[in-house]
Order: sequence, then C-alpha cells, then structure tokens
Amino acid sequence: MELVHPERWDAVRASGRPYVLLSWHEHLLPVMWQHRGLGIAAVISQARDGEYLSRFAGSLGYRLLRGSSSRGGRRALAGAIRALRAGIPVGFTPDGPRGPRRVAKPGAFLAAVRGGALVLPVHAEARPAWRAGSWDRFLLPWPFARVRLVYGRPVDAARLQDPAEVATRVTGELTEAMRQGAWPDGAATRTD
Repeated sequence: MELVHPERWDAVRASGRPYVLLSWHEHLLPVMWQHRGLGIAAVISQARDGEYLSRFAGSLGYRLLRGSSSRGGRRALAGAIRALRAGIPVGFTPDGPRGPRRVAKPGAFLAAVRGGALVLPVHAEARPAWRAGSWDRFLLPWPFARVRLVYGRPVDAARLQDPAEVATRVTGELTEAMRQGAWPDGAATRTD
C-alpha cells in the first residue's frame, strides 16, 4: 500500500473534528481495508449486495449505518448526522449503491454540513487488478497487488454550509486525486 498525501489524512485525524471519509463506490474495497479498525461508521445499502458488504465491514471493525438513496436513506442520513455530532467518523460512497458511476448524490454532503464535519476524499488505484462488469466497475486488487491510495484536500463542510458547494469541491478533489493516482509511467487501473 502506497499512500499519497498521507499528511492530509493525519491532519484530519489530528484536528479532533468529525470527518467524512469519502470515495467513489468502485474504490470501496481498498479504502475500507486501509481504514479498518478505526471505529468509522460506514453507510451501507440495505440491498442484498449491501448485506455482504456489511458483514465484511463489520469484520473489519466498522460500525454500520444501513440505508442508501434508494432504500432507508432518511434513517442512514439521520444516523450519519448523529454519529458525526458525537465525533464518530463516517464513510460514504456518494455514487452508490446503483450509480450512475462517479455521479454524487447529496446525502453525504448534507450529513457533513449538518454534522459540522470535514470531508476527506480518497481515491484508490491498483495493479494488477480486476474490474467487475458492474455499473461501478468495482476494483478488486489481485493478491500481492500494488495499491496506491491518494488523499485529496479536505473540504470544511461546516464552514461552507452549502451541501451543493461541498459536493462540487469534493468531486473536484476526487478528480484531482484520480489524476495524482496514475502510475509514474502513465498507466492506471483500467476503468473501461
């Protein structure tokens, strides 16, 4: 595992403020693995796929907040806001559980604003890796793969107070993290 801009991660954790750890759905597996055992509350869909993911997340030490934009969303949003106000970090994939890919839904940003949180975008690349044929092109690193995790600049949702502006800034940071995540030889994890 190679970390790019780990100082951003360190600064968010050292700030003592609540934070949202946010990545696109396709990068969920390496992001969850890297941040396991830290007591982060993960927002996970109530769908069948979400059930598998919730078991896996629970085994890694994540707290579970079940719900998504398509089912149980209000309960998950309220739980995320409560967690953030209690100082518990929350993990979101704003384009899940059904996509469209890399198109953010507003729930994570609304929770960040109402919870007074920082939002830390994180991107993952891996090689070699397999990509699922699903809507999100889910990334599954091969055994012994090289994984690169890139932390974007944190966005202070509490200061901005506008979920739409937070979403714009965070998605811009995710785009920049994707650019920085490319391997030095120009190669990156295939996404097509």
